Amino acid sequence: MPSRINRIETQATRSIKPCEDVWARLIEGSPDCIKVLDLEGRLISMNAGGMKLLEICDMEPFIGSSWIEFWIGADREAAKAAVKTACEGGIGRFTGLFKTAATRKSMWFDVIVSAINDPSGKPEKLLAASRDVTDFKRTDRALRAIAEGTAAATGDEFFRSLARCAAQALEARYSFIAETLSEFESRALAFWKGSDFGAGFTFRLSGTPCQRVAAGHVCSTHYGLQAEFPEDCRLQQIGAESYLGVPMRNAQAQTIGHLAVLHTDRMEPSDEDIATLKIFAARGCAELERRQADEELRKTHEEMRRLGDELAARKIAELEQQKLRMTEQLQETSKALDASEERFRDLFDEAPIAYVHEALDTRFIRANRAAMRVLGIKPEEVSTTYGKTFVPDTPEAQRRLREAFESIGRGTDASGVVLEMRRKDNGKPFWIQFWSRPDPSGASTRTMFLDITDRVIMEQEKTRLEAQNIYLREEIRSQHNFVEIVGNSPSLLAVLRQVDQVAPTDSTVLIDGETGTGKEIIARAIHDRSPRHGRPLVKVNCGAISAGLVESELFGHVKGAFTGALTNRDGRFALADGGTIFLDEVGELPPDTQVKLLRVLQEQEFQQIGGNKTIKVDVRVIAATNRDLSGMVREGTFRNDLFYRLNVFPVTMPPLRERSEDIPLLTMFFLEKFASKMGRPIKQVAEETMQRLLAYPWPGNIRELQNVMERAVVVSTEPVLRLGGSMLPQEAQKPLSGLSQPRAVAVETPEANSSDGSASMEEIERLHIISVLQQTNWCIEGRAGAAKILKLEPSTLRSRMGKLAIVRPPR
Repeated sequence: MPSRINRIETQATRSIKPCEDVWARLIEGSPDCIKVLDLEGRLISMNAGGMKLLEICDMEPFIGSSWIEFWIGADREAAKAAVKTACEGGIGRFTGLFKTAATRKSMWFDVIVSAINDPSGKPEKLLAASRDVTDFKRTDRALRAIAEGTAAATGDEFFRSLARCAAQALEARYSFIAETLSEFESRALAFWKGSDFGAGFTFRLSGTPCQRVAAGHVCSTHYGLQAEFPEDCRLQQIGAESYLGVPMRNAQAQTIGHLAVLHTDRMEPSDEDIATLKIFAARGCAELERRQADEELRKTHEEMRRLGDELAARKIAELEQQKLRMTEQLQETSKALDASEERFRDLFDEAPIAYVHEALDTRFIRANRAAMRVLGIKPEEVSTTYGKTFVPDTPEAQRRLREAFESIGRGTDASGVVLEMRRKDNGKPFWIQFWSRPDPSGASTRTMFLDITDRVIMEQEKTRLEAQNIYLREEIRSQHNFVEIVGNSPSLLAVLRQVDQVAPTDSTVLIDGETGTGKEIIARAIHDRSPRHGRPLVKVNCGAISAGLVESELFGHVKGAFTGALTNRDGRFALADGGTIFLDEVGELPPDTQVKLLRVLQEQEFQQIGGNKTIKVDVRVIAATNRDLSGMVREGTFRNDLFYRLNVFPVTMPPLRERSEDIPLLTMFFLEKFASKMGRPIKQVAEETMQRLLAYPWPGNIRELQNVMERAVVVSTEPVLRLGGSMLPQEAQKPLSGLSQPRAVAVETPEANSSDGSASMEEIERLHIISVLQQTNWCIEGRAGAAKILKLEPSTLRSRMGKLAIVRPPR
């Protein structure tokens, strides 16, 4: 019986393979880096999207390596803790910095590590999913740098702070702010060297990357800076290889200086990086204009003191004019500063990450476009919207919100919190991961969040597919159990798939195959799985009825239609009305009967012999033959139109010699069946006998094997079945070479493996019933119940269960 269970599980595994293929393609095509680790954190596999993201062409050198060791510093400890958490059944999470394999580009990843459980629920492997959050990190750092760079500082301290923050925002080593002295020369006001500030310097613009920037252009060199400007000796001294410079233009569109960042490695600034540097340059330009105005004012005061009283009146008038001009310049500078702030607001509004400024009661003070798009609100609704109203009234969501409020109330950041929310416009659910920081004043918070709905849905889909796989296995066991069909060879499984395809339809089926291959069993399987299973399956062996009586047998006759027709008689088609008729050996039908059968197939009606009344029937036709009907059509012994009507859905039964891998299963099946029926304590088949059965070509197919096994059980007197020399024709067997001494092949039951090998047939029957009950989830009655599979009445099965002390275990 366990061999049957193994066979069913094999069929289930083959049936769910397409689902597994879909799941595999989903993972391979994911843009996230998805890795499978063992419980020690060693790398087993990685999806194609992850290899592309990390610039890995060949995974072979990395397989078996410690994934934890790939991280550096504190990130390595975080990775170790995440693996430990996943092994304990939790979900490990951290955000770390990683350098790609080819270009060594620094990238930030949000990493989630979870367990892949075995059927018993214990962690078997680990799934590590990494999402690229580099842009978020860079944007966050840039925004922080802008806030720091525009702090309340003036003069030299302002320029030094601005140079340092500009380098940090673009992750570059050097940065400097220069004032344009002439079209040929500039002077560095502040120079950041990576760890401290360098002395100011004056330099010629010709032959340097700053020449075009001083002319009012944004210039960038990703790599090879020294080779492009070989005359600039300072580039060689500091080892700079990449450059980005933006001009500082005043309200009159004059370039009064420029801001530049340099790096010793490749630097590929994004549009956001350039926009950030432009904001820095606008701030620097405003401060430089203020400084120049102060310098001019200082010089003017000195001039006033030098001229003395005699020139006071005239100079005062001139100074008033200068003051007026300076006032106008300061106003223009203020306008430029306002424009700069407006550009900053535009950057805030157009940022791809959602930002919200909200009061402590979650009322929105300001929200950018990305936030409004995710939350489903309009600009005019921002000031009247409360953030907590987006959180659904579920225990889990409210708990997470409460914990975030408590963290903010303590003055600490809420970082990486995942929260389920509902859109305001349509109520649809979405999920975010947010970071919130209290304002220094304590009156508000600043929050940014990412829409992670796709990631959450992917995780939910993974869980759903796992549950669906479990359900499909149980469904296949209970609903697709081909009780009378034994075997798992590819050719037989292909036939069974055809049965499942055609059974729910009313299409005519033509089953062809050699004698003894099980054509009638396939016909019964098609009927049992069709909507007509509640109606009869009427079987007619066309070759066993004489030619004169076959028409009467199929269509019936009226009284007096021919000699011996003493009463009216319904034919097999009338009996099969609403059900299925199985025409075995249909190739033996005489020509006259073929004509009437064609009419039934075409019109679903016929007339009885001797009658003149047309009878309408609703019958599905399944035909079978062991002859070549297409050859008979060519010879003129079988109607071609009837052949085409029958051959709507052809099913070819493979002979037993083409499915030799099923012979051991069939042998054990028949051995158990006949040993139980005859009360013989036979549980094993000698290996020599099994080799002979495998070598024999079986011209009579399964029917011949069944007869041989029945005869062998009848004559056997030992617990181990052995075939006598006369059981199989010697001339039909293949040579048996290299056989070892005969040894027994056991039926796979616990009793067959016991020490004494003497289990009773009653115990075998008990185990068999328990196995079927487990297969049907202890359902006795119904189409998929145990009584139906065992071919017993439900009351009889219950009686046997009581006699054998079979009790359903507690749930």
